Amino acid sequence: MANPSGGAREFTLRALLLGLVMAVVLGAANAYLGIRAGQTVAATFPAAVVAMVVIRRLFGGSLLEENIARTTASVGEALAAGAIFTLPAFIMAGSWESFHYLESTLLMLVGGLLGILFVVILRRSMVNDPGLPFPESVAAAEIHRAGQGASGGRLLFRMMGVGAAIELLKNSKGIQLFSDRIAGAFGYGSYQGAVEVGGQSFGAAAQPGIFPFSTPAASPAYLGVGYIIGFRLAALTFSGGVFAWWFMIPGILFFNPDFADAGRLAATGADWSEVSSVVWGELVRPIAVGAMIAGAVWTLLRMRKSLAEGLRRSFGELKSGGATAGTEEKDRDIPFSWTAAGVVALVIPTFFLYNYYTGQPLGALGSAIVMIIAGFFFSAVAGYLVGVIGSSSNPVSGLTISTLLLAALLMTFLGVRGAEGVAAVLGVAAVVCCACAVAGDMLQDLKVGQILGGTPFRMEWAEIIGVVFASLFLVVPMMLLHQGDIAAGGAGIGGEELPAPQAGLMALLSQGIVGGDMRWPLVVFGIALCLFFILIRAPSPMLIAVGMYLPLQTTFAIFVGGFFRWITDRRAASLPTDRRTLAENAGTLIASGLIAGEALMGVFLSGLAVWEFQLPILVPMPSGIPGFLVFALLGWFLISIPLRHARR
Repeated sequence: MANPSGGAREFTLRALLLGLVMAVVLGAANAYLGIRAGQTVAATFPAAVVAMVVIRRLFGGSLLEENIARTTASVGEALAAGAIFTLPAFIMAGSWESFHYLESTLLMLVGGLLGILFVVILRRSMVNDPGLPFPESVAAAEIHRAGQGASGGRLLFRMMGVGAAIELLKNSKGIQLFSDRIAGAFGYGSYQGAVEVGGQSFGAAAQPGIFPFSTPAASPAYLGVGYIIGFRLAALTFSGGVFAWWFMIPGILFFNPDFADAGRLAATGADWSEVSSVVWGELVRPIAVGAMIAGAVWTLLRMRKSLAEGLRRSFGELKSGGATAGTEEKDRDIPFSWTAAGVVALVIPTFFLYNYYTGQPLGALGSAIVMIIAGFFFSAVAGYLVGVIGSSSNPVSGLTISTLLLAALLMTFLGVRGAEGVAAVLGVAAVVCCACAVAGDMLQDLKVGQILGGTPFRMEWAEIIGVVFASLFLVVPMMLLHQGDIAAGGAGIGGEELPAPQAGLMALLSQGIVGGDMRWPLVVFGIALCLFFILIRAPSPMLIAVGMYLPLQTTFAIFVGGFFRWITDRRAASLPTDRRTLAENAGTLIASGLIAGEALMGVFLSGLAVWEFQLPILVPMPSGIPGFLVFALLGWFLISIPLRHARR
């Protein structure tokens, strides 16, 4: 693709330094937010805006320098997501008393670098796939391009203001702008705590109620993603949520006497919404994980030709010692020989670390093999999902759970049990989780670079430097949070103030499987369910499984965004082709601004939380009406404004 910036500079020191600073800041903010609320904020959009302001406005730099700064910065958030899903599990499972700096840094470093090296192999087959829309990549590219056009820039930044304002009004996790009850109006759910059902105590952290339309997720970012990917893909994702919440959960509550025992519910004080959330988290999600495992295999089988072509080109580079013959500068990657050597070099220290955990060389070798195979396999799947639905909705934790299941089964087979087996399982999961998160983020960045005319191998080196730098710092905020909470009389990671829900699930699964009490029938049922989807030729079994795994308010908001896109396209169908293009471009700018605005405000609010700045409670008794009003407002923006631009 032609370079819109001509011969402008690209990989510069100022762009790299700005990206490294943003990587640490955004990564630390997301580590805090993820441990406290189980959520992270995509850094691609705020990084793009900051890069545009600093590089272009202050220094008069080029578009490609902005791209390098954003690419370097976004890796911090991706690495933080992989870390907070797994590293706190070591403490929650009892393997560590506190965070081990060297081990944590090594796990993040190996996982992040492996994700980058795997993407070097996968880039050509995925970035060039016309069937992958890369919605957030398109949005990020529009943010960069908007700086060159006054009209588009005004529209973009106005929508960023709208998205930021809505995020400010609906945020209730740790900031308390409104009371916790505002969460019900905007779809976060209101229940947090433990429910005793069937003689067992289950934890449920901010899950949706069984009636989703009473708690709509009025998220500008989710609606923006749905608008960009279109109605079909948004509907497929939502169908998985509908199947889980309106078919599977009612069926389980009807046929399972433990969950349906009204007397037991009355005794524990739980209501049906709380119990349905437990059913979703403890029963439906493992089924969805099994379906995602089978869907991952099916996805790679369907991609086998393009993946084989990517591998063929990479091996061609290995034979030639560099780029293949005829490869243009703008399509050149890090040489495959360097990539292969890097993978081998990373396996060696990881083997010794796993041997330290298990005390058994055979178990360490098996763990290292599982790490490499699962890392490459799920990095490819993560990249595919990012290409379809964007990194914000990429179910990295689900892919990590799949890896954890494989590693735990291997440890059980080899006889590695107890604390040693749990530590080895979590070590494999940590590396693969970081690899998947970074791989998805990097493929998104590389797609942005392709749109803007960036050079792949320069972006790849920027990501490598970003991973190395961020790995040295990201464990520090987690250590401070844990020790600070203990000093204040709390329980640290896993306690009331720092629940770390995803890591808690990893700890629970690793202990359960290695201890021999894992509910394998649920996973096997999920695999059979995905096979059923494949046999009836469902359009995308993987997306349906993802919809089952994600919270329903998330998939519902994505679906509403896709529905708004369908209305816009229908109303613009009678216009000439050039007018339809204007409507499409304006809609993309609006959706991009909404995504970026919410992301920027989310990072800002998480920064306030780090400094323990308490905003006032302005509305003590909010109702659910604002959520529906926000949907109507966003629908007006996403439908009327693009059509107005087209007709004007």
